[in-house]
Amino acid sequence: MLKKKASVPASQIDTLIGAQVVIRGDFHFSGGLYVEGRVIGKLIADDGEKAVLTLADNGVVEGEVRAPVMVINGTVNGNVYATERIELGSKARVDGNVHYKVVQMAAGSVLTGRLLHVDSEHASAGVEEMAEAEGMPRLATVNG
Repeated sequence: MLKKKASVPASQIDTLIGAQVVIRGDFHFSGGLYVEGRVIGKLIADDGEKAVLTLADNGVVEGEVRAPVMVINGTVNGNVYATERIELGSKARVDGNVHYKVVQMAAGSVLTGRLLHVDSEHASAGVEEMAEAEGMPRLATVNG
């Protein structure tokens, strides 16, 4: 029998980027990351590590985001890669393509870009193979 790998509980916070914090540059993390501030650069979970990103209502990321599990309530200006699942809350604003294995969108969330399903094989490889999809034009705005 195969055992399922336990993920980081959504409520576990190992790192907090406070509301008054602005980070410029790429930020690598593992475990639970809660962002209330602003990240200008890539936000990337370490490969093979358990990681959950929670972006608060006023949190902003200006750059690419890569993590197994994400709960987005704030604003992302860049492409998003969720290798396990992503939840877009009612105040979520994403301007970029969302690569996902499982997605949940609340009424009121806004996506300006494409929803691109990633199968298990691509998800476990870090969705690097999806690069050709980045050149596709943005087609839809989903307004909850």
